[in-house]
Amino acid sequence: MIFRDRIEAERILAQYLRQYANRPDVVVLALPRGGVPVAYPVAEALNAPLDIIIVQKLGAPGQEELAIGAIASGGVRVINQRVVQHLGTSQEEVDAITSRERQELERRERLYRDNRQPVDVKHRIVVLVDDGLATGSSIRAAVAALRQKGPKQIVAAVPVASESTCEELRNEVDHVVCAMTPVPFFAVGQWYHDFSPTQDEEVRELLGRAAARQSSRAA
Repeated sequence: MIFRDRIEAERILAQYLRQYANRPDVVVLALPRGGVPVAYPVAEALNAPLDIIIVQKLGAPGQEELAIGAIASGGVRVINQRVVQHLGTSQEEVDAITSRERQELERRERLYRDNRQPVDVKHRIVVLVDDGLATGSSIRAAVAALRQKGPKQIVAAVPVASESTCEELRNEVDHVVCAMTPVPFFAVGQWYHDFSPTQDEEVRELLGRAAARQSSRAA
């Protein structure tokens, strides 16, 4: 099966998460940018707040789509040593990539939040959503950052993932939902007919709409 786009992927993913619907202790967190169009309707279906956790992929030198690791808010860095060793990437290269991507992470924090405070995840069930998993570096960085904030549970949820990455992730979170784990698996984008890059303005718009929806319900 190949998803038509992120909207279709969300509809399928939401079916796997129905047990978390209408619970006051659930919050949905998306990994921008691509995870936000998937997470927005999931949060709506679950009747849960939507927020983001900023993670910046560390792309391999000359192969930007291949992650050698990721960084997340709070100074967290996760390095995939297996990939680094396979590529022969030096520590100096890793540090230089980290420095560059940290500047982008800080820019996105300012841009997406629009002065809104992060949702408090302490003692709550966090449903962490992305549009897919290849190496899993980004979601691992997000999990490491979340652990510092004391959630009750972390649920990793994606429409499509590498089978091996999905299995490895089960050791790091409380529950993993991978709607589809095709074999062979080369890249997330191959399982979407439309995998167009999500733009910053779309992220801002969806987060603004989610915040307004939650304010309306609270009132």
